[in-house]
Amino acid sequence: MRVTVIGTGHVGLITCVSLAELGHVVVGTDSDEEKIGQLDKGLSPFYEPGVEELLVSGMRAGKLSFTSDSTAAVAEADVVFICVGTPPRASGEASLVAVEQAAAVVGRHASRRTVVVEKSTVPAGTAQRVKQMLVRLKPDLAHEVVSNPEFLREGKAIEDSLNPDRILVGAESPSAFAVMRELYAPLIGNGCRLIETDIATAELAKHACNAFLALKISYANALARLCERSGADVVAVAEVMGADDRIGKQFLAAGLGYGGYCFPKDLVAFERLASGLGYKFRLLKEVARINDEAVEATAEKVRDALWNLENKKVTLLGLSFKPGTDDVRFSPALALARRLMSQGAVVVGYDPEAGAEAKAELPGLEVASDPYEAAGGADCLVLCSEWAEFRDLDLAKLDEIMQHPVIVDGRNFFEPEQMRAAGFSYYPTGRPAIY
Repeated sequence: MRVTVIGTGHVGLITCVSLAELGHVVVGTDSDEEKIGQLDKGLSPFYEPGVEELLVSGMRAGKLSFTSDSTAAVAEADVVFICVGTPPRASGEASLVAVEQAAAVVGRHASRRTVVVEKSTVPAGTAQRVKQMLVRLKPDLAHEVVSNPEFLREGKAIEDSLNPDRILVGAESPSAFAVMRELYAPLIGNGCRLIETDIATAELAKHACNAFLALKISYANALARLCERSGADVVAVAEVMGADDRIGKQFLAAGLGYGGYCFPKDLVAFERLASGLGYKFRLLKEVARINDEAVEATAEKVRDALWNLENKKVTLLGLSFKPGTDDVRFSPALALARRLMSQGAVVVGYDPEAGAEAKAELPGLEVASDPYEAAGGADCLVLCSEWAEFRDLDLAKLDEIMQHPVIVDGRNFFEPEQMRAAGFSYYPTGRPAIY
């Protein structure tokens, strides 16, 4: 099939390379000509494991190309994916300006009936607005509009795209469902579950999924506060909970909380959507409050360990919002850095991929080239995101180069007995501290 993808950000580029890998002829479009030039060279504008390999292989196979001319790209497409950003407005509602612009391009320039797929996370009712615009611009073509939300995890996006646990499609007609089945035939043939539903359900389900995952994280962090007050161990509590198949063990890890572009934005947008529909979804606000509280609780551990933060050097290991990505948007590590710096601390960070991005986001942050450079002379080290390379840290060397052997574990990454044996004062999350 001939597929055009409008928008080559994280979701758009993953969509491009994955559909090309499935055998479709894909054209990615973006108004950013510099980004298009980078993609034409086989270079990804962001870090995501596996994406550059698929980018290069798709281009070499003649299945993948890029252009800044979206007009030409949509003209002969069978399917057009809208993968543009939906950033929050001041009110918290998702801005649909880019979605409307993309729909207008299709409406004006598609030369035949096309299936237009919402891939961007949008509030329920957006597809109807897109359909109305398409009908207004070219009523004779009768374009189909489909909701096909993404469920990608940054750092594992290629795996999630090519080996998904489910594909969700919301559509209005048998012909639209048939096109989407053909598009995803290789994945469906490999046993992936296809869920077919109406458009409004598909749109709402994406927000519902993200909100529930955020809720589980905040629930674990609320439990951590109780465990710290009672002497219980939140890791053991979560293990007991996760053994119940009705609950599941995923997303029950207490720590610094969630970040990234999706959860914070989508949670607020979902709450605003509910409010607009006349329902006060107070639970969502509490989820966000507990998430903010998790960062403050970690900052409090640093203050408790050092008493006074003025001119104290604090090292942060892991600056991206999670391992496996260079995305620092709404990163809990940077939120923690801001809190510590506001109280006089000198904060030095290290991240395997996101150092430059973190520095651009927070210019006052010092960024080191390796964890030992970051930890040299530190009064306290905070583990903020659990990159695999931190498993190989030389604890004896850290003890030797740090001013004080104090570790605050914002992800319960280390084992307490390991810290005790290495001689560190250790402050985990929701577990008894070791002094």
